[in-house]
Amino acid sequence: MEKKLIEGFEHIRYERKQPSKAELIQNSQNFYMLMDSRRTVREFDTRPVPLEVIENIILTASTAPSGAHKQPWTFCLVSDPEIKRKIREAAEEEEKISYSSRMPENWKSDLKPLGTNWEKPFLEDAPYLIVVFKQSYGLVNGEKVQHYYVSESVGIACGFLIAAIHQAGLVAVTHTPSPMNFLSQILERPSNEKPFLLVPVGYAREETYVPDIQRKGLKDILIKY
Repeated sequence: MEKKLIEGFEHIRYERKQPSKAELIQNSQNFYMLMDSRRTVREFDTRPVPLEVIENIILTASTAPSGAHKQPWTFCLVSDPEIKRKIREAAEEEEKISYSSRMPENWKSDLKPLGTNWEKPFLEDAPYLIVVFKQSYGLVNGEKVQHYYVSESVGIACGFLIAAIHQAGLVAVTHTPSPMNFLSQILERPSNEKPFLLVPVGYAREETYVPDIQRKGLKDILIKY
């Protein structure tokens, strides 16, 4: 592997086969079609998923770019039924309050086509819960290490995570109960970590229905200059 010092720091040569124009178009179209088939699923089969698959998915998420390459994320993988039960109970307690008093009527109205409510059985049905924490700062030998663009970096990693779940052939739902401090307590995370996203992962139930909704087209999301 060819290496080079740049301003005193070791770099390695970037090498990747350059696809043809036709291959670029085909690659981009194939990936778009794959991702366009992705749907949020809330009905999970309880059958187990190989642990290696989930580990590979998390490794993929960890390849995301991050501010100053600090990689300010922690992925907690939960399969223990008792811990999943505790998470469900705490999440549903917060969701009950949200649906009854926190959410304005227009928010609840916008959610009606999706069929959501305060009940979250998928938090126990899914074989795995991936709880993503953002690290406000790092800790090295007990000393604080500054992190940069933490929310942006962890958000990108979560995008990679969702894409990897779909590519593997599994389904997921992104869940953000508010507030989420109970996750820190149940999973006993240190004070520098804050819960960012809760992602149940597994197989879709054999007979599963999802809302008949459409994504915006290119003309609605792209402005060319």
